[in-house]
Amino acid sequence: MKSRRNVLTAALTGLAPAVWGSTYLVTTELLPPDRPFLATTVRALPGGMFLLALGRRLPAGVWWWRAPVLGVLNIGAFNLLLFVAAYRLPGGIAAMIMSAQPMFVVILAALFLGERIGALPALACVMGAGGVTLLVFKGTVPLDTVGVLAAVGGALCMASGITLTKRWGRPGGVGLLTFTGWQLTAGGLILLPFWLSLENLPDGLTGANVFGFAHLITLGAVLSYIVWFRGIERLPAVAVSFLALGSPVVAALLGYLFKDQTLSALQIVGMAVIFLAIVLGQIRPPRKKAGEQSGEPPSATPRTTPSHLPGQPAPEQERSG
Repeated sequence: MKSRRNVLTAALTGLAPAVWGSTYLVTTELLPPDRPFLATTVRALPGGMFLLALGRRLPAGVWWWRAPVLGVLNIGAFNLLLFVAAYRLPGGIAAMIMSAQPMFVVILAALFLGERIGALPALACVMGAGGVTLLVFKGTVPLDTVGVLAAVGGALCMASGITLTKRWGRPGGVGLLTFTGWQLTAGGLILLPFWLSLENLPDGLTGANVFGFAHLITLGAVLSYIVWFRGIERLPAVAVSFLALGSPVVAALLGYLFKDQTLSALQIVGMAVIFLAIVLGQIRPPRKKAGEQSGEPPSATPRTTPSHLPGQPAPEQERSG
């Protein structure tokens, strides 16, 4: 039953990267051209403020700085660096570099969450990067240093956001909608000055523009991030990180269906490899028994008797002889 519940949770969480994979198509076909920061700010800030108004609760205590940190890593800085990489690098190269994100999570989870670096996650990292390469690589091109650094930074931001969200958890008494609202608002606020200083407002909005922005705010931000943060709470950080590899697969499929882009045999193989990497990334290593963790045989583990109340110091052992 628990295994089935984990599968359902992973499938639901994977819907978030699938929705994010549609962002490229929505941006190019429905939104005003050459307005990346407008699109990203509108995607995060209105939805975040709506959830804040709905929850009627602001961060308190350490969450005055933790919530903005998570919002910057998961949303603000991540999307900013992603757009910089997308503008300075071919999309395939940017996706290839971003596919290193699960590897970063494997390392960070081992350092800060105590998750073991097993053979399966390591193999899944290699397969995920290889599958994305087969899916998006179009040939050798000169690389822009700033673009490469932005792509690496974006992958690190997402990996750090997943790890810290898992480590800090959600404050007690705060609902998931409010928790998501904190992060969306913080991420939108950090993007706001970049939009105001680097871009102008479009001359007007068409019906397609309104529909595109509505998609970004509802499915692309509010609903997808609620599902995403729910998954981080219930699944290991490493397992969640591999689900993000579904985003380039959805982007490639939508490009094939709606933009007459080709889909070669190698790309199909790449999709299959990515899917297998995602599945391997969900497999949890068996837990060690207490005796195995301490390096002693199970029989050597002393037994405890309920001779004192929980939470009180145990009485001293009687001296023999």
